Amino acid sequence: MNIEQTAREFFEACETGRGWEACGSYCHDNAGFACQADALADTKTLEGYAEWMKGLLGPIPDGHYELTAFAADADRGTVVASAVFHGTQTGAGGPGDPTGKSVASDYAYVMQFDGDRIAHMTKIWNDAQALRQLGWA
Repeated sequence: MNIEQTAREFFEACETGRGWEACGSYCHDNAGFACQADALADTKTLEGYAEWMKGLLGPIPDGHYELTAFAADADRGTVVASAVFHGTQTGAGGPGDPTGKSVASDYAYVMQFDGDRIAHMTKIWNDAQALRQLGWA
């Protein structure tokens, strides 16, 4: 499997909330994670992020992504995916009772590979705007 295919399968598993159990085989143990967003400030591993995404689909059970671009840079061992996350908070969880509000939030994943598995991922995301859309901030 090449890095683009690995990244696609990881992206699908992560974005559909299947957690680390489904995502871990595409990543190195202790794969790093970074995101300059307050909602994810304490998340430092890709395992932690995969579990966070799994948890997000509790309050937003219809959460889904719309893929807008996907590109591999084999020379740099990097794959970039951009998408829009859509969903409505109708489930329990989040900071309070369901708001019934919807979100459409742009984001990107920058997945860096070491060999055939992801060693680090950076998420580029404006959490403040997304949380305001949901009525959480």
